[in-house]
Amino acid sequence: MSTSRSQERLQESLSLVTTLLEKQRVIETLTHKQESKNKELVESLVHRQNLALLQRKLRDLHPADLAHIIEVLPQADRLVVWAELEPYRAAQVLLEASRSVGDSLVEATERRRLVEVLGQLDPDELAYVRESIDPDIVAEVYHSLDAREQSLFRSTVAYPEESVGRLMSPELVWVRDTWDMGGALEEVRRRAELPPRTETLFVVDARHVLRGALSLKDLLLRPPGASVSAVMSTDVVSFTPQDHASDAAKAFERYDLIAAPVVDERGKLVGRLTVDVVMDFLQRQAQSEALRRAGLSGEEDYFAPAWTSAKNRWLWLFVNLLTAFMASRVIGLFESTIQDLVALAALMPIVASVGGNTGNQTVALMIRGLALDRITRANTRHLLRKELFVSLMNGAVWGTVVGLVAAVLYGSVPLGLVMAAAILLNLVVAAMVGCAVPLVLHRLGRDPAQGASVLLTFSTDSMGFFIFLGLARAFLV
Repeated sequence: MSTSRSQERLQESLSLVTTLLEKQRVIETLTHKQESKNKELVESLVHRQNLALLQRKLRDLHPADLAHIIEVLPQADRLVVWAELEPYRAAQVLLEASRSVGDSLVEATERRRLVEVLGQLDPDELAYVRESIDPDIVAEVYHSLDAREQSLFRSTVAYPEESVGRLMSPELVWVRDTWDMGGALEEVRRRAELPPRTETLFVVDARHVLRGALSLKDLLLRPPGASVSAVMSTDVVSFTPQDHASDAAKAFERYDLIAAPVVDERGKLVGRLTVDVVMDFLQRQAQSEALRRAGLSGEEDYFAPAWTSAKNRWLWLFVNLLTAFMASRVIGLFESTIQDLVALAALMPIVASVGGNTGNQTVALMIRGLALDRITRANTRHLLRKELFVSLMNGAVWGTVVGLVAAVLYGSVPLGLVMAAAILLNLVVAAMVGCAVPLVLHRLGRDPAQGASVLLTFSTDSMGFFIFLGLARAFLV
């Protein structure tokens, strides 16, 4: 199915679900207004009929589409849809939904149903969602698992957050290096089904140590008598459970991987990492990075209570307030200069705005370079020099343009020269700050995107005002 057709179908499903929910509200309102003695019976029948239509529609939807629909519905409608989902479908939606929406669904679900929903999850999936769930409920679900599943759950939660161990799956197909192709094919046929995204079989020795990989293409086309060890590829990209998920994601992109083996410190095969899980991780990471750059302390549910959303934005709003106050004090140092030359007040925002835009471009490039490991200690100095030259060239070009416009508008060549010089110098400041903030945060082990926009705005505003007004005081007043 094409992407456009898939999107159209999703929008049609969303529209239908919304219509059914609206219809249910209208019907309930009308039946409540009736004074008939059969009012309760009529209301119950109509209510159940409408819910039956809703349930049939929900059963036809993919869990990812269901999660999307739930995320875009207001809180009341969201809970109506959530309540109509069968436990298995609800469990899959919990995995597909964003963390903030998943938390709201968990919070609104009564204990017995939540235990039933969580019981539908695999141990590694339970480990993924457990952090937002009451530990007593997680413990109840854990004790319902068999010994193997309990062991898998314990090993998964033991790995650090955002590690390969948290993302890997125990579902894989392996063959022995001593088998021939006929024996390997018989092993595959013996299984009722293959795990999703199985294009390669992992080859292990008698100690279950990874030795190579055997593609399904070779398994089907090579002679049955051929040795697995002679056909397999030994050039296999593998990971350990302790590897960071972002490093694994870069390898998946670099080598176009569909699935990759995960081995322990002794080289024994313990699981596999698949491209769909990596893509989900990258999507969550990109969304979190975009929010952090904007100064949000965490992911936010669009339909969360206003109080919750307000608190999520407090930290960087407070930081922004402090930096704005400091920038205003810079202007206060030049009050007499502004009074003598009122045109400065109109031109100041231009200097700050151009610097902020340049800085944001640099910050975006630096964050992307750090994320892709393209910026190292060896090339940092070269990159700083290059950004300095870029800012000087842009400052010279656009400073001249803005200076000429200012000179024409206010009939003052000295004012135009001051404006051009201020633009040039502030672009240099913006470029250097745009490089420095992500690099320093990265060296300190912090997220380079965390609050970078706020710190950059403070720097370009304060220095832009200071440079422009300082030059004006020195040469114009």
